[in-house]
Amino acid sequence: MIAHLINTDVGNRGVLGVYLYYRRRNPNFLHNSAKILLNNYEHVLIVTGFPIPPTMVPETDGPPGALALAKAIQILGGRVEVLTYPEVGRALRPFRVDFVENPDVSNYSLVIAIETPGKAADGGYYSMSGAEITRETFDWAVTGAKELGIPTIGIGDGGNEVGMGRIRDLIVRHVPHGDMIASVVETDELLLSAVSNWGAYGLLAEVSIQLGKNLLEDWDEEKAVRAMMDAGLIDGVSKGLTPTVDGISLSVHREIVGLLKLLVDEVLG
Repeated sequence: MIAHLINTDVGNRGVLGVYLYYRRRNPNFLHNSAKILLNNYEHVLIVTGFPIPPTMVPETDGPPGALALAKAIQILGGRVEVLTYPEVGRALRPFRVDFVENPDVSNYSLVIAIETPGKAADGGYYSMSGAEITRETFDWAVTGAKELGIPTIGIGDGGNEVGMGRIRDLIVRHVPHGDMIASVVETDELLLSAVSNWGAYGLLAEVSIQLGKNLLEDWDEEKAVRAMMDAGLIDGVSKGLTPTVDGISLSVHREIVGLLKLLVDEVLG
């Protein structure tokens, strides 16, 4: 149910077709991702931030999910640091998140990438529309972790993000411009969602069920999204400075989070 919910293609961007095939191939992707997190939360590096052409200002999708993950890892007793862009850092800093600029990935027990560009087959980085991303990218942290055998999780929604190399064939088949934009960067587990923030919340919902404690209980979606906008982050679809994510109104995002909270409470009794 959680996987279905977070893959509701409200923005009609093609993720539903990818999800239906991916679920047949890897039906336990959500459960597996939660297991990886619960088994490796001691020192986590979270990578987030997606620059939107032509201005290269990061978008509002990704950082709220990264924040929710960071807070949950802290509750679990783990350490967490975030690798991201300065604008995203300014948005997250009031929430008491620790940042790192040049991390030595060998120091981490887990690396999670949420909504951050992954290298395409031609070596470039692209937006969903095929526009080139000309700003620094951070997928090297994930590839470096994989080379060292450190567990990695990718969270994305469009096919051009870190982790989507696991299903590049599906991205090429179902997503517009897929052959150009599809990332070749793989992670040990890939969590697909219609909005990457929802992927993070879905992961935390599944972790909550396995743990027996609702880690989403105090999450305030509106506060997080508005903080991103106030720091200058833009909607990745409309490119506007608005309290929206991927062109979807804040009310929808609040309701998705609310339903996830209710689902966890129902399961935990």
